[in-house]
Amino acid sequence: MRIALVPLDERPVNVDLPRQVAAIAGAELLLPPAEAMPVFRRPADVAALHGWLRGLVAAGGASRLVACVDTLVHGGIIPARITSDSTTTALERLDLLRELKDASPELRITAASLIMRASDSYSPVEEPEYWSSYGRELHALGGALHRAFETDVREGEAAARPPATEVPAEVRSDFERRRLRNHTVNLAALALHEEGTVETLTLTADDTAPYSAGSAEQVWLRHWARALPRGGEVLMYPGADEVGAVLVARALAAGVGVPVWRIDCGEPDGLDRVPNFENAPLRDSLRRQIVASGGRVAEPGETAELVVVAHAPDPARGDYFAARPASDPAATDATVSAVRAALGEGRIVALADVRFSNGGDPELVDRLAEEGLLLRLSSYGGWNTAGNSIGGAVAQATALWAGRALGTADESALREALLTRILDDRAYQSGTRLAMHEAEFGGRIGPVDAASQEAAIARITRELREYLAGILPAGEAWELTEVTLPWQRSFEVGLTLQQR
Repeated sequence: MRIALVPLDERPVNVDLPRQVAAIAGAELLLPPAEAMPVFRRPADVAALHGWLRGLVAAGGASRLVACVDTLVHGGIIPARITSDSTTTALERLDLLRELKDASPELRITAASLIMRASDSYSPVEEPEYWSSYGRELHALGGALHRAFETDVREGEAAARPPATEVPAEVRSDFERRRLRNHTVNLAALALHEEGTVETLTLTADDTAPYSAGSAEQVWLRHWARALPRGGEVLMYPGADEVGAVLVARALAAGVGVPVWRIDCGEPDGLDRVPNFENAPLRDSLRRQIVASGGRVAEPGETAELVVVAHAPDPARGDYFAARPASDPAATDATVSAVRAALGEGRIVALADVRFSNGGDPELVDRLAEEGLLLRLSSYGGWNTAGNSIGGAVAQATALWAGRALGTADESALREALLTRILDDRAYQSGTRLAMHEAEFGGRIGPVDAASQEAAIARITRELREYLAGILPAGEAWELTEVTLPWQRSFEVGLTLQQR
């Protein structure tokens, strides 16, 4: 199988992780040329990107296309938040999918489009420059407008009052017009799905909250999904950077069947908790990621071929971005027991370590390593948001299931993917990165100078090599050959592993 992917941006989680997912099943992933891709805040060369797709489809180079609409239309995830292209321009670019389908009716297109976030911060690194002054106020405005909308529905239009805000009119106008443009693109994507141009459509919410601009837009999009005959097939759930890997896994599974999953959680109430940056209980996020990857959750009494074990969110909403939250020994014991039991059944086991945001739970991962369970997992995810972690872990396990069914599974690729996530999510995100946050990166999320990057990469390489040597069993040799900081900052890291 040859799958073409238009990634959300150029970072490893959006390029390398989908590539690893495809490789696990023995498939080939076709990616745009590097010069057409976005670079941090610089948009993709949309014309070159479209040219690559036209040439690929004309040559019959792929049977499936996974297209991230934000890149296809706006030039990437950050450009979707900061560029000022008109709605007309955006819709004309989206129409490329209809053109490709007309040129190659057998092409199966999966599209993913984001519901734009409104970050609850004053960081302008990934947002318009005015976020440094009005970011949290804009986030709060989205929540207030969402509540006002609910009041309208309950009490009628006369009850509504415009929410008070300290945001200047020109700033509010700029931000809301961009949201309106992107929302219009999402509505147009629903139409493409309804007409059959797009076979599968996901509308995922990037960094949201129960009351927020993004959550309100989901309500409006769900209205149209209910109204359209095919709208019930549209997938809407929290997520962003994992979506490329998840939809590649879906394409792999589509050639085999529907993988059946069981959801396990050691803590009785763990699945009812709402993770950080999301707007639904963990149970719903797990199910939606499984469905998006092409699977389904087993009915009561039905045997599941795959198991996802959830290390449930910390009730205190811990986050590894700039601090070290406390692990809970009881929660760790419960998750270790659940992993041990699932592995004992001989299932394909994925571990969604969503205890904390922005890093895996060190106590859990180290316990699993000590007990010889860690490298028996089929996949692991503990990075960034719960949706990111769940989606990445589910995608890799789905690829293994598909590869084994087809007789094309690559166990070496599986090991590479598992080790990459352990090194990134545990050894780096909740280990080395946290220790370097102040000294090497100045406590900031923004890019640092070349000298700081060089020093940081040297330390990351040294410490991650030591960690890797400590978890590999005797006789198994892997080497960390390269470390990169793709956006010249601490938040994401690129790792290259080779088997010796």
